[in-house]
Amino acid sequence: MRVLLVEDDEDLSGRIAAVLRSENFVVDIARNGEDALHAGLTELFDVAILDLGLPKIDGVSVLKGWREGDRNLPVLVLTARDGWPDKVSSFKAGADDFLAKPFKVEELVLRLRALVRRAAGHAASRLVCGALVFDAQLGTFELDGLPLKLTALEWRVLSCLMLRKEMIVDRRELTERVYDGDAEVDSNSIEVIIARLRKKLGGERIETMRGRIETVRGRGYMLTAAAAS
Repeated sequence: MRVLLVEDDEDLSGRIAAVLRSENFVVDIARNGEDALHAGLTELFDVAILDLGLPKIDGVSVLKGWREGDRNLPVLVLTARDGWPDKVSSFKAGADDFLAKPFKVEELVLRLRALVRRAAGHAASRLVCGALVFDAQLGTFELDGLPLKLTALEWRVLSCLMLRKEMIVDRRELTERVYDGDAEVDSNSIEVIIARLRKKLGGERIETMRGRIETVRGRGYMLTAAAAS
């Protein structure tokens, strides 16, 4: 899950980013409205956290710019201004949720996960693909009823595929959602992660209905419930 964090307070944005990264989010930070507007229009994000009081361009104008540019990522507005008029202007501009400062970071994480899940078309928090179960609210995976241990990168890839199960996910999209924007990415890194996930999900021999990652040549990958063999 890749999040665009738009917050000009360096201490606050640093604390939020640290917690989100510990929860397996990929975090890009913009500290003014101009950079935020550009990032939201040109890069892929699963969700955005947007402060209203920003330098250069205010948060509501940034949000309007995204929506006018057909960027439909879910947006959680974050502000110290807790008045009803600010909420109204945010929602009219296209906000999906609203959280006033001060707040618990744990609540922020839960709200972000819910926004990403609903944006992917899932009302329930528990997603099932064969014997693979993903609790999108808690961020946990189970396989055959047992916890599935994953590295941070494996978790990011598998959660992206799970939220779009039975759909083809482009390789470039996976890469952008798995790695930080300034990370050096090896050309074969996604293939390596996919290979490790396949091994953890049961390898090539499928004996029961369970999640299976298929390669769609020239297009990307798809998580599907494999038929029993």
